Amino acid sequence: MRFLNVFLSQSIRLTGGRHAHKNDGTLIISALLVLSVSMYPGLWSIGVQLHSAFTGSYAPGHHSLLLINSPNELAAKDIGRVIMERRLAASINILARTSTMYYWKGEIQDASEVLMLVKTKTSRIQQVMDFVRSVHPYANPEVLSFLVEDGSLAYMKWMDEAIPDD
Repeated sequence: MRFLNVFLSQSIRLTGGRHAHKNDGTLIISALLVLSVSMYPGLWSIGVQLHSAFTGSYAPGHHSLLLINSPNELAAKDIGRVIMERRLAASINILARTSTMYYWKGEIQDASEVLMLVKTKTSRIQQVMDFVRSVHPYANPEVLSFLVEDGSLAYMKWMDEAIPDD
């Protein structure tokens, strides 16, 4: 908001304080554009909720599923608990050991890992990824996200209630 006030005061000074200047319309539109972009995450969330309320359908892409592999169940539970405590996800499934093959340093590796399925809002993905990278025991942790294109409207509403807006 401070940026908008400075922007407007600078623009008025440049026009000499004249109110009927031909650029005033452009100035107002520019100010509204800056304000709209700064409020985008909140407006998107409200727009999605209104869409769902009026159409009774889900707006694709508002939620995402993240896949995160961990070396063991303890690491997965520790990471998952903090994600939940920070309210970055509505739910996390921790799946029993999975067999994993991957290339590392030019060679095929064969390992056993624990898979986490993290259900969150798409707007929270970056926060989850940043946190995982900061605490994960792997040098290059797997964090893959997939947009949810459709699903139970009641479940999606519950997810919105479980994860606060940005």
